[in-house]
Amino acid sequence: MATDASIAPPENGMRTFLHVLVNTAVANITTSFLWFGLTFWIYAETRNVIATGVIGGAYMLFISVFSMFFGTMVDRFRKKPVMLWATVAAFVVFCLDTALFFWVGEAAIVDLTTPWFWIFAVVMLAGAVVEQLRSIALSTTVTLLVPDERHANANGMVGTVQGVSMLVTSVLSGLSVGYLGMGWTLVIGLAAMLLAMLHLAALRIPEREIVHVEGTTKWVDIRGGWQAVLAARGLLALVLFSTINNLVGGVYMALMDPYGIDLFEVQGWGIWFAVASTGFIAGGAVIAATGLGKRPMRTMLLIAAFIGLVGAVFTLREWGWLFILGCWVYMAFIPAVEAAEQTVIQRVVPYEKQGRVFGFAMTFEAAAAPITSLLIAPIAQVWVIPYMREEGEAQWSWLLGEGVNRGIALIFLVAGLICTLIAVLAFLTPQYRELSAQYEEAAPAPEESEAAAGETPSGDAIASKAGGLPEQPDPS
Repeated sequence: MATDASIAPPENGMRTFLHVLVNTAVANITTSFLWFGLTFWIYAETRNVIATGVIGGAYMLFISVFSMFFGTMVDRFRKKPVMLWATVAAFVVFCLDTALFFWVGEAAIVDLTTPWFWIFAVVMLAGAVVEQLRSIALSTTVTLLVPDERHANANGMVGTVQGVSMLVTSVLSGLSVGYLGMGWTLVIGLAAMLLAMLHLAALRIPEREIVHVEGTTKWVDIRGGWQAVLAARGLLALVLFSTINNLVGGVYMALMDPYGIDLFEVQGWGIWFAVASTGFIAGGAVIAATGLGKRPMRTMLLIAAFIGLVGAVFTLREWGWLFILGCWVYMAFIPAVEAAEQTVIQRVVPYEKQGRVFGFAMTFEAAAAPITSLLIAPIAQVWVIPYMREEGEAQWSWLLGEGVNRGIALIFLVAGLICTLIAVLAFLTPQYRELSAQYEEAAPAPEESEAAAGETPSGDAIASKAGGLPEQPDPS
């Protein structure tokens, strides 16, 4: 299958990518600041695991529902307008939610028995989900702006940015909610998002053409995404593996914050989560510097198996240092798993279809986590946690020790072992071997790699290689 590995990026493409990456970091910090603030605030006020589980599950469900639409938009339009539209839309939504908060009042919104909290949470989730459009666009700008041999490094930089975002926002959200309250947290978030929007408007992404494949006119091109995934042997299995892995990830999404807040209180958890988030930075930095090797699929599965083991043991005792160390190691290896999937897609899928493929993958991968999150939160709150705080603690103390959160620890143990088993089984599938072989076959020839690093072809040359001529004028 033909790919765009041989298409040279524009002159100074890597520098432009770094500007886009920095802007995305600003936007992510802003969105995560509000998202973390909502999660910390509601658990600190209610101590209800179901509330945090529903919030996390609804967030991922929203991403799943809209990802194919987002992916189609990324393929249909230039990348900068798509990112700018997403930021403007999120800013407007957050403004409306802030107005609702001050109009209704904090006392009414924090009451889970009234509809106000759920309206407030859903509107905020909508704003956060719109920002995910930028994530899909960012993945395609790696192909657009960065030489093929440096894709893994660029994807590692994305992981570093995610780590910085989590570090900064967890500290700021914890301190803001703990000392200033949710109202000031909303106001600060809006001011930061306005700055990100102005910064993005000043950037220029040199995209030479928009290639509309096969006369596509649908706004949600599920068929196109499906066909693009099937065209790459084994790619569907990669999406399926990530989907199943995210089923396990939903457990951590629902229960990690409650476990941390019970250990450290909301302000302390915000700070310690920031410490753990430096793992994201370290892991992303390693990938940015060294890449993923010649076999990223193998790297991904080995790391996924190791992450599962870490998730199984980091709460075996109710020790704060063990939990934070486990979180740090867990987060340090996540960028490699995500970068491996992105690197494979960026090579084996043509550039003009990558938005839909990333959207297709995100649709199923994001849908997996809320299924588990929405299921595990009430199970933990109603059955497992009460069981372990009563007769279960004595039965399991030989393995899980003693403490108030041994129920969550038991769930983490089972989820981690399942994650490791899935990764080991994936090694045995023929799809793993097929996709690894296709990744190697799609590598650009040495002379093409040299050309990508040192030459910038004309717009007509790029359009010819991509299979079409420019259909829209360059807005810049």
